[in-house]
Amino acid sequence: MSIKESWKETISNTSDRTKLIIGSVLIFIIIALMPQFFNKIEQRNGVVLHDWVLATIPPHNVSVAIFIVIWGMGLLILYRALYKPRIYIIYVWALIVVCLVRMATISFVALNPPIGLIPLADPLTGVFYGEASITKDLFFSGHIATLTLIFLCLDKKSDKMIALGAIITVACLLLVQHIHYSIDILASPIITYTCFRLAKYSLF
Repeated sequence: MSIKESWKETISNTSDRTKLIIGSVLIFIIIALMPQFFNKIEQRNGVVLHDWVLATIPPHNVSVAIFIVIWGMGLLILYRALYKPRIYIIYVWALIVVCLVRMATISFVALNPPIGLIPLADPLTGVFYGEASITKDLFFSGHIATLTLIFLCLDKKSDKMIALGAIITVACLLLVQHIHYSIDILASPIITYTCFRLAKYSLF
């Protein structure tokens, strides 16, 4: 079906239309509130973890590479969702759960930035953080969570392979830039998968 036909069919279905509208509104509200949340988190003091993985990696600024991979994957899932609105519906509801769970874990796990952290220069973070430089949103990695959700929502095997490669690449780059502790990155796919399954089970 064409893009127009796909979305017309989705909107004509009462259940899908409701999920689409409510999900879009909720994620907009959450994103609008996030800068205040992260600014508050940035004011508190936490602990610095001894991470032997980071200790073996000299920090380097790889913001551009991280930016290219994440935005490239964002464009891919956007393109797929244009032809299959169900992908958008699942993604946005799973993202709602991930955002809420991540805000909870960040609230309970107070961490200071890793030694050698180089702030990430990525326009995407401005959507969630506003103008402030946020470095204490650590457990669990939002970048890996985003890519993991993309991996889970894509249908085609070739797309999933690309997404898996993107997850591994960004995980390594985040460590190189010392943006996250290794535990933040390792835990992210597991927590994100759980959130995805919960959202999908609730929706369908």
